[in-house]
Amino acid sequence: MIPLITFLLGLCCGLGIYYQKQRQFKFRLQEILTLLSYRGNNEVSLPLTSKIRREILQLQDLLEQQRQQLVVWEDLLNEIPLGYLQVDQENQLLWCNFKAQEILKILDWQPTQLRLLLELVRSYELDQLIQRTRQSQENLTQTWEFYPKDFENNMQSITLKGYSFPLLAGEVGVFIENVETVTAEARMREQTFADLTHELRTPLTSMALVTEALEKRLENPEKRWVQKMHQETQRLIQLVQQWLEISQINENPTQHLNYQLFDLREVILESWSSLEPLANKKYLELDYQGPEASSIEGDRCRLIQVFMNLFDNSIKNSYSHKKIQVIVKIIDNYLKIDVIDSGSGFSPQGLPYVFERLYRSDPSRSRESGGSGLGLNIVQQIMKAHGGDVKANNHPETGGAWLQLTLPQKK
Repeated sequence: MIPLITFLLGLCCGLGIYYQKQRQFKFRLQEILTLLSYRGNNEVSLPLTSKIRREILQLQDLLEQQRQQLVVWEDLLNEIPLGYLQVDQENQLLWCNFKAQEILKILDWQPTQLRLLLELVRSYELDQLIQRTRQSQENLTQTWEFYPKDFENNMQSITLKGYSFPLLAGEVGVFIENVETVTAEARMREQTFADLTHELRTPLTSMALVTEALEKRLENPEKRWVQKMHQETQRLIQLVQQWLEISQINENPTQHLNYQLFDLREVILESWSSLEPLANKKYLELDYQGPEASSIEGDRCRLIQVFMNLFDNSIKNSYSHKKIQVIVKIIDNYLKIDVIDSGSGFSPQGLPYVFERLYRSDPSRSRESGGSGLGLNIVQQIMKAHGGDVKANNHPETGGAWLQLTLPQKK
């Protein structure tokens, strides 16, 4: 009798443990269904294993659809005329299209093999573009000279333009455009125009001398006509000279810079002093705000040219009895210079184009004041040659034109 009772007690304990395990198993299955976002409310009678099997099959179908969609997108990216590549958070190349392989000379890459982008493409600029995009989480654009792996053999670089954008999980995508043809055409146009302006300088100088001599021998009204001709000839000579200066700086920026150490405040005040007679006619004053001494290493004459161009524009466009502000700050070995006039500012439509050559927001006014439309472009080229930058805006408080300059203190 006792063995039977022992057997029954063991059987009851075993069944209890079995049912407890079954409850735990069903509970875990229910959790899995919840994680799979199961919504089969009309299939309550189905066993949990059947529900999970059906959900897994649906997930497999969904994954297959996504895989097919990914293949379609890859095929589309392979057809576009731009290169495209995608890297993970460790800068390992995940995928690139045929055009990117052609542009960047990627020869030994396999889609199933993860390798660092820097191993496949020796481009420091591209690597930095990706890094800055990941850190800023913003879309960025950059143009640079790319030197392929076989550069030593063919000695030919190409100009590339990259458009980067951040993706999920630290990944970054980059579209790459070969702009070498466009750049070469632009260089050819600039060279042609530079040659033309160089040839024009001699006959224009001769015309200026002739008109100057005629002025002394003629009486009105002929004298007034010759004076007008002389003014226009001088304007053309100035235009030719400015264009030649831009061409020289573009051709080799550092070659045409004579670096020396000097005080920026002295350069600013010297530039203003040269144009002070024009400012006095409109009762304009210079309001300098900055350190008494701010040393900088650069081309003193070129930077005087920068500030004279800026002050000339400020004087022409400011209202009478006002001030022209110059604010200088030193931040992380860079000089930040703000030049703010007291005029009506740049037109919103023309603001994106103020640094383009020959651009004038008000052509009639610029022509009357002797403007050539090259002043701000010269400023931009000189700043870039120094490793700096210049931006144009309208000041939020005064409404006047606001030029923001950035210059490294040392070469």
